Amino acid sequence: MKKLISSQLILLVHFLTICSGFYLPGLAPVNYCRKSESHKSCKSEVTLYVNRLNTEESVIPYEYHHFDFCTIDESNSPVENLGQVVFGERIRPGPYKIEFLKNVQCEKVCTKSYVGGDADSDKRMMILKKGMSLNYQHHWIVDNMPVTWCYQLDNDRQYCNTGFPMGCLVRRHPDGDESCPINPTYNRAGFYYPYNHVDLTITYHSGATEEWGVNFKQNGGRIISVKVVPYSINHNNPDRPECTSREPIEIPSNNLPKGQKLDITYTYSVTFRPNNTIKWSSRWDYILESVPHTKIQWFSILNSLVIVLFLSGMVAMIMLRTLHKDIARYNQIDTGEDAQEEFGWKLVHGDVFRPPRKGMLLSVLLGSGVQVFCMTLVTLAFACLGFLSPANRGALMTCAMVLFVLLGTPAGYISARIYKSFGGIKWKSNVLLTSMLSPGIVFGLFFVMNLVLWGKGSSGAVPFSTLVALLALWFGVSVPLTFVGAYFGFRKRSLEHPVRTNQIPRQIPDQSVYTKPIPGIIMGGVLPFGCIFIQLFFILNSLWSSQMYYMFGFLFLVFLILVITCSETTILLCYFHLCAEDYHWWWRSFLTSGFTAVYLFIYCCHYFATKLQIEDAASTFLYFGYTLIMVFLFFLLTGSIGFFGCFWFIRKIYSVVKVD
Repeated sequence: MKKLISSQLILLVHFLTICSGFYLPGLAPVNYCRKSESHKSCKSEVTLYVNRLNTEESVIPYEYHHFDFCTIDESNSPVENLGQVVFGERIRPGPYKIEFLKNVQCEKVCTKSYVGGDADSDKRMMILKKGMSLNYQHHWIVDNMPVTWCYQLDNDRQYCNTGFPMGCLVRRHPDGDESCPINPTYNRAGFYYPYNHVDLTITYHSGATEEWGVNFKQNGGRIISVKVVPYSINHNNPDRPECTSREPIEIPSNNLPKGQKLDITYTYSVTFRPNNTIKWSSRWDYILESVPHTKIQWFSILNSLVIVLFLSGMVAMIMLRTLHKDIARYNQIDTGEDAQEEFGWKLVHGDVFRPPRKGMLLSVLLGSGVQVFCMTLVTLAFACLGFLSPANRGALMTCAMVLFVLLGTPAGYISARIYKSFGGIKWKSNVLLTSMLSPGIVFGLFFVMNLVLWGKGSSGAVPFSTLVALLALWFGVSVPLTFVGAYFGFRKRSLEHPVRTNQIPRQIPDQSVYTKPIPGIIMGGVLPFGCIFIQLFFILNSLWSSQMYYMFGFLFLVFLILVITCSETTILLCYFHLCAEDYHWWWRSFLTSGFTAVYLFIYCCHYFATKLQIEDAASTFLYFGYTLIMVFLFFLLTGSIGFFGCFWFIRKIYSVVKVD
């Protein structure tokens, strides 16, 4: 057993070494200086990385070179970590050469030529037009900071987007033709305007002489922001570009006439500006504070938390008072008269711990639910401590996946103990299902989504080598750890229930509408969903609208409230069903809180219909495929929370009443 565990740890360490991300300057400051002031503690070259392009109008991202932009040798590309690969990030060195404190005006990068009638040119032009029509966004990185495009909102607030469009298509509308967001003069309907020039403004914080070295106060610094303003400029002479002219490039919607040539020259300008009022440690603030609805988010979250806490407190107080009276009546001893006839939930004490049907499946789902719960709890704890900040790209997804793999032991242990308490003897089937069923469903859905992305040539398609690595983690680490947990779980003595189970099942009387299973399950998910739906909006925005999510403290608090509300709601409904002499609580407790996932799916459908502008079939299929993965994991999470809350409650109340 020790050799098995040690071999799994060696495999995991080897995998993490392979998938470790490149050095992230956002976690440690990088000093820059002029090229003439070269020093071992500073660097003069400012590297600009380009990332994959995405859009809110499609779920399919593409690599930078897919759209026929200027590229350089990509052999020195940084190695993405596991989370970045799964999320479709493809970071490559950009063709823009930047030296610290060296201003550049209208520097040429390259010229792309298109000839009408040429098959290759027409194909490249079609891809470029499609990207502009769907509003695909660039995502650039400098010093581990996103290059931002800042503009004014209607309320005079500045919003800094972490991406900027590659171009725009001016469409004709009945109320008047629209114009491009960059420049209102780009307004000819039916024409495309590619943004082939960028003005980069790099703000830096100059260092103190005694801190960084000689002459660093004037010639050195740390980068605190990089902002971009893109333009469309028609350079008449590609060999000698002139950026003072703001005449845009206009590409008609139809194909170029046969033999006609079109040149698109890409240029850039760089300006360095000192700013000693903003510290390097606060350089992310201007991005995070400019996110729309931030104030509304704080107010809404606090409001919902107060309401949920108040309702939870009221429910808990009523339950405690009611149970106290029930237990006092059940335990009273009448002197001189016959014993009081049993009634209410005490009446079903001989059947309440009767094993349920499909106990194998229930125990397997509970084991996987505990695995998801522990993964979520530990991941959120690390995020609250700052280890999974936006500067550490892909760390959140990497942490979650590695934790899920390592937590196979508690999944196997819980599943084995629950299954053994049901009187099950097929331990091999239990262990195999625990290690294969839920991860297999997730991996199967993910693989189908990946096939679609492969077919579309998207950067979101996970490479075959990464899929093999994921399978190695699953079968080489998670499955053996599940066997280890199940081994210890089956070795333990079976759970002893506080009351004995009768041999003959008690007949359940006819139930009212409110105590029937389906209405109770449907009602059970309302309150837990009510405490998460506000946070859910911002989480979906971060997933599908490329907005940064950073309020992990509130998210952790909402997670704790979710645990409380799932437990209390399930306990309350279970109490009503037991009072109605219905003792089939095992599956009902799991499905009652698990039904919150159905409301989550409905909300995701509402978000898709109202917030996103996705129209193509492939993106729709991908959206709902990834949504199903999220809903399934959330179902396991909430269902397990409700079950174990109800399990603890029933064992507690039947252990304090006197039963003959």
